Amino acid sequence: MLNQRVAEVTTRIKARSASLRTAYLQRVANARGQGPLRGHLSCTNLAHGFAAAPAGDKIMLREVRKANVAIVSAYNDMLSAHQPFEAFPAWIKDAAREAGATAQFAGGVPAMCDGVTQGQPGMELSLFSRDVIAMSTAIALSHNMFDAALYLGVCDKIVPGLLIGALQFGHLPAVFVPAGPMTSGLSNDEKARIRQLHAAGQLTREALLEAESQAYHGAGTCTFYGTANSNQMLMEVMGLHLPGAAFVTPGTPLREALTREAARHAAQLTDLGQRYTPVAEIVDEKTIVNAIVGLLATGGSTNHTIHLIAMARAAGILIDWTDFDELSAVVPLLARIYPNGSADVNHFHAAGGMGFLIRELLDAGLMHEDVLTIMGRGLRHYMKEPFLLEGRLTWRDAPVESLDQDVLRKASSPFSADGGLKLLTGNLGRSVIKVSAVKPQNRVVRAPAVVFDGQDELLSAYKRGELERDFIAVIRFQGPRANGMPELHKLTPTLANLQDKGFKVALVTDGRMSGASGKVPAAIHVTPECVVGGPLGRVRDGDIILLDAEQGVLRAEVADDEWAEREIAQRDLRDNNFGMGRELFGAFRGHATGAEQGAMSFGMLD
Repeated sequence: MLNQRVAEVTTRIKARSASLRTAYLQRVANARGQGPLRGHLSCTNLAHGFAAAPAGDKIMLREVRKANVAIVSAYNDMLSAHQPFEAFPAWIKDAAREAGATAQFAGGVPAMCDGVTQGQPGMELSLFSRDVIAMSTAIALSHNMFDAALYLGVCDKIVPGLLIGALQFGHLPAVFVPAGPMTSGLSNDEKARIRQLHAAGQLTREALLEAESQAYHGAGTCTFYGTANSNQMLMEVMGLHLPGAAFVTPGTPLREALTREAARHAAQLTDLGQRYTPVAEIVDEKTIVNAIVGLLATGGSTNHTIHLIAMARAAGILIDWTDFDELSAVVPLLARIYPNGSADVNHFHAAGGMGFLIRELLDAGLMHEDVLTIMGRGLRHYMKEPFLLEGRLTWRDAPVESLDQDVLRKASSPFSADGGLKLLTGNLGRSVIKVSAVKPQNRVVRAPAVVFDGQDELLSAYKRGELERDFIAVIRFQGPRANGMPELHKLTPTLANLQDKGFKVALVTDGRMSGASGKVPAAIHVTPECVVGGPLGRVRDGDIILLDAEQGVLRAEVADDEWAEREIAQRDLRDNNFGMGRELFGAFRGHATGAEQGAMSFGMLD
């Protein structure tokens, strides 16, 4: 039976979203055409659309009888996670022909790496790159040449952006195609240890670079469980991947076989056959709840407390942090993957992976089984794992028992009874905190505030020896409208060093932390943000702040009358407007919604 809390939250989301969802589905229905969609083009339009196609494909495209599949790719060869996509279009086109269809490379979308831009000015473009990707996806599909689409993406903002774009073409079937994680390198625990040594000035830059090169050493996704790998988990529990596709490494025969099958499968889902499966019908309220549950059960990225809201909104569905918080109270933590443990995603996959996880959540009544997926009706299609049998792709049941209890567990014996994501409220606003990697003794911090207007100010104070004490760092003017809401992950080694010395430390910010949020308590995404008059602007150095992740409290212990009379701090933000392309994103900053509203820079589905 479905868990009562899961049922209640789903019912509430449906009621809240009713009018928006109805309007969205009506627009999708209006976009659906009869026969191949390119048949609605004029002869001039169509001739342009197949002018450069190979002779055989040109005949099929000209006859307007068979499906044509779009390839929308985030390929570039700087990102290790996306470099494997270079080979995918040729495989996809071959496989589409085998299925009696054609495939065309419809368009590329940008793909930036937070690992490269972390702590740099370019990071201020990162969050908004999601919306650029969504718009780029729309441009790729705007030619109306396509009956289905394959979306090639992995990393942080890329998959959310692709899905937001895909949902604006909700009448088209959508299959998401991952590239897989790189093979395991330097352990995550060792990598974290070396970073802390360097932050403490005990290790040279050369030694740090050598360690980082051993950790990030080849093609594929970074192997820790940050936003990129959380994306892949989400696409699987939402029924948009082939079963078990998320964590198969690149450069293997199985990876190629899954990619080819994705193309054949997409060709079968179009409006020209018997299995028409538009993405708008897959991504519904139940699917969004399943996505939240999957995120909580695996200790996934805090970035998805923003991205999932935006993705749901793109399908006419309204969710908020209260939904996350209430589900977290009943969803157990079933996986320990770094930063919530020492294992990486390859260990998780080997221990039983997504098939094991989904079966456990379904059997425990924590996920909706009756959902539409690209495999058909029912999420139990995803309790399997792919393998090659004499060179042929097939699936078998996922292991019944975890092959490593330190990495993956049954719902009856979880790592913790809740999902480790909390909503914090109080006179500082609304915030989220991920506590699945925070030790219980560090989950409540009451200490004086030290206020900074940027992460570099904190690092400078640390180097001057001014932070050898209990304190809560308040880093403000880091929200979407202030500077694009960069991640503040480079603070992690410094704050971890102070915590390891026995000091009570925590972070409170209207910015983001990271998909790799770790052992230091961090109240992030504080909304409303400081630049629009949010209450972090009232905090002064020395104010006693209570961050209580157990009771869900974030409060400055200042008398109500004094708090109300305080002026809200102002800051000259003109330096955020220029350099590294930031001048091109002024409209995004000016129109961005709050973090709990998805930090979207364009209005949609009003």
